[in-house]
Amino acid sequence: MNPLVATVVVIFAVIEDAVQVLLVQRTAEPERGRWALPGGRWDGREGMDATASRKLVEETGAGGLYLEQLFTTSGLDREQPGVAVAYFALVDQARVRLREGDEWPPRWQRVDALPEMAFDNDSVIAQALDRVRAKLEYTNIAYGLLPEEFTVRELQATYEAILGRELDRRNFRKRMLSNGIIEPTGTRRREGAHRPALLYRFVSREPVFL
Repeated sequence: MNPLVATVVVIFAVIEDAVQVLLVQRTAEPERGRWALPGGRWDGREGMDATASRKLVEETGAGGLYLEQLFTTSGLDREQPGVAVAYFALVDQARVRLREGDEWPPRWQRVDALPEMAFDNDSVIAQALDRVRAKLEYTNIAYGLLPEEFTVRELQATYEAILGRELDRRNFRKRMLSNGIIEPTGTRRREGAHRPALLYRFVSREPVFL
């Protein structure tokens, strides 16, 4: 039996102040009925990165999203020898238009309340989340989770959701501005009865190391 080569993509978004991951419910064996990460067999006709990018567009309907290779591993499928190349992606849920259909239906699921997973995919999700948490400390990758313009409060809520803890408001604001990764847009947005909040944007929507 020839070993299987596959790609899997961990697609994260922050929805209702919680980290959620996009899963698909398997409608074929093996592991029928269980939830799994989007992915598929690699046929060798395109590069691995191109395959992962295509799968990301197929599942989210959006291009130009943050995508990074996570690791290569074996043993995710105990029934067949193979190698999986895992990626993670960060998306603004407002840009996503989930694929429709009865086969392999997609759904957002909270990472702290995952359903029964196929192929040890829960361990892949945990490793991907650890990578994102670590990279928040020294890169600007949070841009992948936010719209073009946002308030500092929205940015902080995104960081808190990923890190799983509250952050001091004043220190967070000072840190973000001193790092030079965000800048004011000069416009404001009214939020309820509060006075209009100043909007910011990322200086670069490409990965930058701090």
